[in-house]
Amino acid sequence: MTPSVILACVAAYFAVLIGVAWWTGRSAGNEGYFRGNRRSPWVVVALGLIGDSLSGVSYISVPGKVARDHFEYLAVVFGYALGYLVICGILLPLYYRLGLTSIYGFLGQRFGPSAQKTGSGFFLLSRVFGSSARLLLSITVFQTFVFDAWGVPFWSTAAVIIGLILIYTLQGGIKTLVWTDTIQSGFLVLGVVVCTGSLLQQLGIGPLDLFRMLRSAPETAIYNGDWRSAGFFWKQLVSGAAIAVVMTGLDQNNMQKTLSCKTLSDARKNFALFTPIMVLVNLAILVLGALLFRFAAERGIGIPARTDELFPRIALQHLGTFTAVVFLLGLTAATFNSADSVLTTLTTSFCVDFLGFEQRKDLGEAARVGLRRRVHVAFAVVLFATILIFRSLADGLPLIDVVLKVAGYTYGPLLGLFFVGLATQIRVSSAAIPIVALVSMFLAGILDLAATRWWNGFRFGTELVLVNALMTGVGLSICGRIQSRATA
Repeated sequence: MTPSVILACVAAYFAVLIGVAWWTGRSAGNEGYFRGNRRSPWVVVALGLIGDSLSGVSYISVPGKVARDHFEYLAVVFGYALGYLVICGILLPLYYRLGLTSIYGFLGQRFGPSAQKTGSGFFLLSRVFGSSARLLLSITVFQTFVFDAWGVPFWSTAAVIIGLILIYTLQGGIKTLVWTDTIQSGFLVLGVVVCTGSLLQQLGIGPLDLFRMLRSAPETAIYNGDWRSAGFFWKQLVSGAAIAVVMTGLDQNNMQKTLSCKTLSDARKNFALFTPIMVLVNLAILVLGALLFRFAAERGIGIPARTDELFPRIALQHLGTFTAVVFLLGLTAATFNSADSVLTTLTTSFCVDFLGFEQRKDLGEAARVGLRRRVHVAFAVVLFATILIFRSLADGLPLIDVVLKVAGYTYGPLLGLFFVGLATQIRVSSAAIPIVALVSMFLAGILDLAATRWWNGFRFGTELVLVNALMTGVGLSICGRIQSRATA
């Protein structure tokens, strides 16, 4: 597949997104940008969330992990499903009752403005790092298979892709994204299905043969009983539930689309449809990974040092033109889906939580739109710079591990803040909250680095978010007691 054909496919795909963005964003003001006018169909939101939960990291990095980690990632996915029950039962009713635009407004009402800015700040930090890692993976594929052949530098490729995303998200925001993300989720899932079918055909494997392979092959093992391992099943399950709560329920990026549904009932229907589809698609991605390694072994294809590169290498060079085109469209969908919504939600969180859009009376509608657009562009620049930094520091780890590790550090304080706010009556001074959150993140980093030496080879996995949240909760409790004694 030539670079010109690849570029033509991307251009055609982008033209479709531009058309949808123009149609949905024609009359979108601030209410449409931030909340979709609270008229988003729940089915459309649910389908769009599939792409958000998967992204280019799951699409490319998870298949590449199968040889090393087998199907252990499925324990995390089962944990996600449990976490979505918590979101539907506790968090969604809270957000709808308070009528929030930014979900961190709850922290502001519970603890004060400093807590709201702290929660928003950790979200901004986590999403900038996480989305940059996701984008880096997808952009690297385009760079390797298209632009390297033309001598185009990586930074130019990254700048163009960020610029394209900026164009179609700048006006419509959430009103546009609930539709464009649904289209992109469809292409991402189609990429998985078509590539899997092509591998089965090339390997001469039928449905029964596939079932036997999955049942007996060592790389399809789900249960890891080694408690010291980062992939220990029960550790992955519990921490997966926590990750779902924080990366979806406490994440402005996912909640902003869900809160654009008209009612709480519609928002819950969204999750009822999204959850089983999410589990099935992740299982399909792991099956795809097993087939990729089987195909590589039978055809004598060398496994790249970065296993993230295995899927694109086989799809683009060994499975035929049609499959390569579909793979590319799936990757393009994952790339845009990784960053388009995050630009909107980073902008929303900053405008509402830091600039006080909902309280300020000195800004008219036109002034708000102008300021919002400047913030939107600024975050695009921040994403671009972070991608370049990540690329210079890349050390060969599968990027799904990087994303989950970043979540453990940055979402832990968020989980601790929300838990204390919902489950206790603790009162903490505004000045103490950001200090406690930062100290907890720092201590979590020390534990993560030292655990292997201290605890007989134990390695933290995704459960680091729970440890981090616990330390935040303990810190807030101590500060609350000190404060209550001082005022007694």
